[in-house]
Amino acid sequence: MAGALPRGSGLMTHRPFRAPHHSVSAAGLAGGGSTPRPGEVSLAHNGVLFLDELPEFQRDTLEILRQPLEDGVVTVSRVAGTAAFPCGIMLVAAMNPCPCGYFGHPTRACSCTPYAIERYLQRISGPLLDRIDLHVEVAPVEYADLACETGGEGSAEILERVLAARAVQSERYAGTGVSCNARLPSAMLRGVCRLSPDADRLLRAAFERMGLSARAYDRVLKVSRTIADLAGSERIEAEHVSESVQYRNLDRKYWYNQ
Repeated sequence: MAGALPRGSGLMTHRPFRAPHHSVSAAGLAGGGSTPRPGEVSLAHNGVLFLDELPEFQRDTLEILRQPLEDGVVTVSRVAGTAAFPCGIMLVAAMNPCPCGYFGHPTRACSCTPYAIERYLQRISGPLLDRIDLHVEVAPVEYADLACETGGEGSAEILERVLAARAVQSERYAGTGVSCNARLPSAMLRGVCRLSPDADRLLRAAFERMGLSARAYDRVLKVSRTIADLAGSERIEAEHVSESVQYRNLDRKYWYNQ
């Protein structure tokens, strides 16, 4: 529909990866036009949509992603008719903590004013953050790590664990129309994400202390279920919830507390 397939190609054999520039329009991201055409979020269907320098995107453009991320479908309505484009994507986004990039840096001082930092970070709304499963702060890479001759765990070993966890999920959701934990509907969430007593107490404390929304609570449960699958555990234990909560960095640190 977008006319983006290579000449002579009728089927896509690789998952798409789309990385639009932050100047992309709302119609370019979500789809639109007088004759509705799919946008970047639909061109990334069953693949990855990467948004680099997230706060540099227009806020109105980013807010359009809220419904597609929730429903997996973009509906474009025009006078001539309505078109629905699929958009089951993995959203990956990157951002700096402030305009200069050094807010919270362990060794370099930030040159931004508190107002500039707050204004920069609040370009990303809470409802949009709620729809992102993992918030991870990446620390600066030290020279010793860059120059180290021995690497970390290899991709092949990591892939083996991931495939084993996906096999468990495929068996668990057979016949339900659900492909993985991330696609779990709320109606199935409580039955699948069984918590140990310690895990339940920990999640309750985190929910109350961090002021999580209902949507963020569901995200923490799904991530905890995935961590438990990777560990080969049938039940979600306290350590799985603890790790999952650590991945809600923007909920629990300094982003909206300045």
